[in-house]
Amino acid sequence: MAIHEITFPGETEAFRIARDDLLRAEMELRAKIEEVALRRRELPLGGLVEDYVFEGVEGSVRLSELFAESKSSLVLYSYMFGPEDEQPCPMCSSYLDGTDGVVTHIERRINFAVVVRSPIERVQAVAEARGWSNLHLLSAADNNFAQDFHTETSDGRQLPICNVFVKRDDGVHHFWASEMFFAPTEWHPRHVDLLMPLWHYLDLTPEGRGDFFPSLDYAS
Repeated sequence: MAIHEITFPGETEAFRIARDDLLRAEMELRAKIEEVALRRRELPLGGLVEDYVFEGVEGSVRLSELFAESKSSLVLYSYMFGPEDEQPCPMCSSYLDGTDGVVTHIERRINFAVVVRSPIERVQAVAEARGWSNLHLLSAADNNFAQDFHTETSDGRQLPICNVFVKRDDGVHHFWASEMFFAPTEWHPRHVDLLMPLWHYLDLTPEGRGDFFPSLDYAS
């Protein structure tokens, strides 16, 4: 039985049967996504964390000061651009290209910032070159945030982890991290896929993702 009565120009019966079968799978996936999101929201509080001092474009700011008075959640995305790196990560940069445009909507409900291990001057230079004007950029060059939250390895390699914090009466607690990055899987963990529309668009097509990887400059 067909799921709905909509058809598209020129489609065959074989196409509609296969499309309806896929649609059922898409509906099951959507239901699973909603289930996982609910379970995520119901997580108990994580550990009480240090009130780290970051360096921003306008000066020093504490972790607790990143929370607007009416918003109790904070997403911190760790941008792969270490002090010894000549260039920032192309994948992270492509994600932040898009996030710079949508962050004004994100911040209607939650707090959002980008944390980098490089000094703030290096980060700001990248932002200016890429035309970012809305992202709240922070440097963790002078604190232990990167090591404590596993966004940097012992040899200085940067990792693109997304962390969520919540503020309560007793201080700031860790709430969630993109830990799929560390979990053994049969495929690439793609732990921040849910944050990157790029991949979702490519997944809609017969070509899929292929071996595509974002570049910092497609003209070169």
